Amino acid sequence: MKKENLDTDYSKEVTPNVEKQESTFPSEVIDLPSKGLVYPKDNLLSSGQIDLRYMTTKEEDILASTNLIKKGVVIDKLLEALIVDKNINYKSLVLGDKDAIMYAARILGYGENYNTKITCQKCGEDDETTIDLSELKEKDIDYDILTPDNRYEFELPHSKAKIVFKLLTVDDDLQIEKELKYREAFNKKTNKTKDVVQQDISTRLKYLIIEVNSKSTKGDINKFVDTMLSRDSIALREYYNKIAPGMDTDINFTCSKCGGSTVVSIPLTVNFFWPNV
Repeated sequence: MKKENLDTDYSKEVTPNVEKQESTFPSEVIDLPSKGLVYPKDNLLSSGQIDLRYMTTKEEDILASTNLIKKGVVIDKLLEALIVDKNINYKSLVLGDKDAIMYAARILGYGENYNTKITCQKCGEDDETTIDLSELKEKDIDYDILTPDNRYEFELPHSKAKIVFKLLTVDDDLQIEKELKYREAFNKKTNKTKDVVQQDISTRLKYLIIEVNSKSTKGDINKFVDTMLSRDSIALREYYNKIAPGMDTDINFTCSKCGGSTVVSIPLTVNFFWPNV
């Protein structure tokens, strides 16, 4: 059976009418949530900062590219284009740092006010609200845990298996999405879409874990994840979120319709980078 071409490597896509820009446009130095502690010393990101250009019409052309939107790589193409130093390996960014760059790019491009809708957890109604993105803070984590080799140990509480894992990078995330899309397309092609489980959690764990009980082959890791206790899976993911640097996207929300107050995560809707839609 011929495999469908679902290559989502954004570096192979042709960006419409966009040239690599030098630092001739105004830019801002952005602090990375990781402070550069998760990168080797020879990685330019180890400085803990990145210089980001203000958006221009050329970047708006990227955002308007239906081809890039369809392939799910439009934000990656945008962020890579905005990084001033082209020697920086964008795909080596850990996801928490990428998110910080994304929020900074949105502020530099369209301002700090983000108009969106939040569904009230108490009354169930959609409520229009404006979020000030400039007020976002970094997560409060223990930076002493972070290592330049991006390797972290954790003993699973129930099986007692000793895990070594890493913080996922942009490259890992792209590969995960590529694998999930291929599996989805294969299931559609073979008419196996009914009651098919997406396997998002297990696929992500297979990229996150790099060693199990001193075994590091892909086969050993995949086999372990496929039979991993859910209680251990939850514990590992909770610990991962605890130590992973990034932005604190939880905000206090008060519904204008029922007056109920709660804490919610900022919803990333189409209005985030397409505010006029």
